[in-house]
Amino acid sequence: MFHIFQYQPLRLITQNSLSSMCLKLMLSRPVAFAQIWKSWFSSQSLLGKKNIILMGPPGAGKTTVGRIVGQKLDCPVIDIDDDVLETTWNMSVSQKLQDVGYEEFLEEEGKALLKFSASGSVISLSGSNPMHAAGMQHMKKNGIVVYLDVPTTVIMSRLKSKEMDRIVGLSPGISLKDILQFRKQFYKRWFDIRVLCGGDIAAEVVAEKVLDGVKRYQDSELETFISTRSSRSGRSMEEDSHKLYFSDVVTQGLALDGGLFVPERGLPKFTAEEWQGLIEATYIERAQAILERCIHPADIPASKLAEIIETAYGENFSCSKIAPVRHLAGNQFLLELFHGPTASFKDFALQLVPHLFAYCIPRSCNYLILVATSGDTGSAVLDGFSRLHDTDKQRIALVNFFPEDGVSPIQKSQMISCQKENSWSVGVKSDFDFCQTAIKQIFTNSDFTGFLTVEYGTALAAANSINWARLLPQIVYHASAYLDLVHQGIISFGSPVDICIPTGNFGNMLAAFYAKMMGIPIRKCICASNENNVLTDFIRTGVYDLRGRKLISTFSPAVDILKSSNLERYLHLIANEDGRLVTQLFNQLENHGHFQLQKDLLGKLQQDLVAGWCSDEDCLAAIHSVYSTTGYILDTHTAVAKVVADRLQDRTCPIIISSTAHYSKFAPAILRALRIAEINQNPLSQLHLLSSYSALPPIHWGLLETLKKTGNGDHQVCAADMSALMSHIETLIQNHFM
Repeated sequence: MFHIFQYQPLRLITQNSLSSMCLKLMLSRPVAFAQIWKSWFSSQSLLGKKNIILMGPPGAGKTTVGRIVGQKLDCPVIDIDDDVLETTWNMSVSQKLQDVGYEEFLEEEGKALLKFSASGSVISLSGSNPMHAAGMQHMKKNGIVVYLDVPTTVIMSRLKSKEMDRIVGLSPGISLKDILQFRKQFYKRWFDIRVLCGGDIAAEVVAEKVLDGVKRYQDSELETFISTRSSRSGRSMEEDSHKLYFSDVVTQGLALDGGLFVPERGLPKFTAEEWQGLIEATYIERAQAILERCIHPADIPASKLAEIIETAYGENFSCSKIAPVRHLAGNQFLLELFHGPTASFKDFALQLVPHLFAYCIPRSCNYLILVATSGDTGSAVLDGFSRLHDTDKQRIALVNFFPEDGVSPIQKSQMISCQKENSWSVGVKSDFDFCQTAIKQIFTNSDFTGFLTVEYGTALAAANSINWARLLPQIVYHASAYLDLVHQGIISFGSPVDICIPTGNFGNMLAAFYAKMMGIPIRKCICASNENNVLTDFIRTGVYDLRGRKLISTFSPAVDILKSSNLERYLHLIANEDGRLVTQLFNQLENHGHFQLQKDLLGKLQQDLVAGWCSDEDCLAAIHSVYSTTGYILDTHTAVAKVVADRLQDRTCPIIISSTAHYSKFAPAILRALRIAEINQNPLSQLHLLSSYSALPPIHWGLLETLKKTGNGDHQVCAADMSALMSHIETLIQNHFM
């Protein structure tokens, strides 16, 4: 077996002799002693007996970066090509490849890895090492694998000036680009940490990123969560000792004090070079790179997270680009968020979150997910949880509460048709605000939740945007939209864009603001309301006032919301995480129906946000106008955003309008906007009529399939009463888990 111990620069000494040497050095040369001790302690505390294993394509700079990291840690550095393979074979790597050929070379290379042993070292793998499964499993047993993720175009440029005879698989019929793309699947399988290396980033900078990544990997204590209603200065010792991590907040949903969870140290920030390294990446690759930085590997390892993301977005979206950006007119671009299975932006989170949830929850307990929806969330969450493995469905069930008379006919048909053996839809004789408030009250009712746990072994969890995990996938598509504009040559990286989003619950808007905080150059975040314009009034005046306001039923029902739950997270952020102030504001809203921001906070808010609203009449007019001039049909929510964007943009930069749903979901309103006189009340007939227009985009495939199904055509209806809702919940638990 090949050992590395001969490379160790330090000889073995006894503890007594070490103590004696340290004492002499400390007395004679205290500065030198401090430097040596700091270097030794840094290396030992960071590495211990583990290795840092650098992995990446040829030309990624693994050898150079490895030497710098080893120098910083004062530890052995091993290059697998030079120090192991050529030593073992007694010939150059290129000669070995030429002698035995591609397949035999990989096998011989893997055998050499299996015989290799080291500890406390920095190891640079060859570009082809990750293609040998047994060899990599052996290496990972005592190492942290760091993937130097360099864009393919950068690698191609670097390798132009280098000899290519050491690249495994290169032949006259196979291009270098093909080889690099093929190998990505193996790199993704093995790494623990990804380091984004965009552009001409210096090796010294990459080395620092490697060390920072290893420190983060080894210390999950840095990434804890707090409630928006907790205050650092006012937290008890018990609260400080009971730390909450990503896996905790995914399963818990809502904080015990009624607040919402946020990361204690904020979101990670990407450098401009890191973002530029993702310009040529696919949507799935961007999602992996972003979410890895938001979810600590102690909660979900990078390889498992990659598997979950592939499952969520790999085959469930009808467009290969997942969230394409389409030019509409002038400086306006549409971010199409409706290519998922249920035709709305909610699919981005709810194809992913069920798998995150299933991975994070303890195996010893059953979980019932509670959801409130104003329309789109219902079918999206039902579809998402229906795709879990059968074993997970046995311990995870879901109940979806929606306003019985407050959603479109097609939305209701979707929710009823998407019911499965572990998920149900319950219509409530009230509006969305009641449904959402009821769920929050149920979560904070410790008597009821405790009873369910003791009596039925079942805990409650949330899948609404009050759950932190719901927001993360939305950050991804806002960032991806900007990168797409750069990739298409519309803008250069660093140029600003505005974003306009139809919003009622503020989650989608908050995700855009988070993307801005993480380094995406978003200038204005424009909130677009319908006639339930409480958010618009608040952003303009600083007064959040529900007194005397009644919910108005509009053609854009997903934003028929008066109580904007995610606004709490935003206010917590601009109030410098003052949980006491947030508690005061939202208690006042709950008890008195209004609150007012201080002048300084309103100033901060208005630096970030602008807002406008749109009537139903203007909404339908916009749909007709856009179709007449472009042949493209907007859904009612996107039309609201289009109207507001037209009014508020200054046309000095591109504006990305979030197209949050497919127009097929709101067929009656769309047909009315297109001036159709007679509208058949059958949802399927309405879709067939719309399809006859041959408009862009085409009729949504998932909606047609859902409406053609003859399965579950029934659902339960519940009075707007807390006791009735809790009774429904208990009955569903009894029927499913007992």
